[in-house]
Amino acid sequence: MMSNAILDNKIMLECMDIKKSYPSPDGEFVVLEDFQLKIHEKEFVSIIGHSGCGKSTLLTMVAGLNDITDGKILLESRKIRGAGPDRAVVFQSPSLFPWMTALENVMIGVKQVFSHGTKKQREDICKYYLTKVGLGNSMHKKARSLSQGMKQRVGIARAFSLKPKVLLLDEPFGMLDSMTRVELQDVLIDVWSKEQITAIMVTHDVDEAIFLSDRVIMMTGGPYAKVGDVAHINIERPRNRTTTIEDPRFYKYRQHLLEFLDH
Repeated sequence: MMSNAILDNKIMLECMDIKKSYPSPDGEFVVLEDFQLKIHEKEFVSIIGHSGCGKSTLLTMVAGLNDITDGKILLESRKIRGAGPDRAVVFQSPSLFPWMTALENVMIGVKQVFSHGTKKQREDICKYYLTKVGLGNSMHKKARSLSQGMKQRVGIARAFSLKPKVLLLDEPFGMLDSMTRVELQDVLIDVWSKEQITAIMVTHDVDEAIFLSDRVIMMTGGPYAKVGDVAHINIERPRNRTTTIEDPRFYKYRQHLLEFLDH
């Protein structure tokens, strides 16, 4: 079960009867159908499933970057219509402006969201989150000179700096080597634990999903994908990687997810 603290929270995001289809030479190709999901405020939810089941499609619909064929997505009981700063996305590749510094890249969104603030106030927000993700000494470096892992740290800082209602993570560590991936999982969980922003992450990594999440949503294979099963990760927070991995419950959850994916 989810912790009582999360169960007591309001519903932040709700997907109701979601359908997503595309035209094809053979007629309608249905990616998602009858997809239902409620996510509580301050909850961290991961979505796993085989390639092609519509995980990233769902995330882009929540972000307002992809039209919904049928159904609706509610954010704080209001229907989502297009993209907005209340939903910040961290993609697999952070798409930074290479000629700008890390600080300048983060500042772009902060200027729009906090247009009422002073220049110093906006800079302080950017510097705070860049320091939180471990770039305190690299914020004035041009993005082109940063490693892939450092670029993704900028992407995480950029998302949190917008103070969104929902954080959307689309396989954010998928392009990184295993060591960098583990480092950034720790960075993400540390910053998220302090900010407590409702988060939805798409991932292929079962261990990553268990370590980071309150719930793991398992999607059936596409086409016509929907929620197949849900694992409630009842491991106490804040989580430490070593103690979490040594917890016998971790391996029960792992086995459950792997068995679902093997079907």
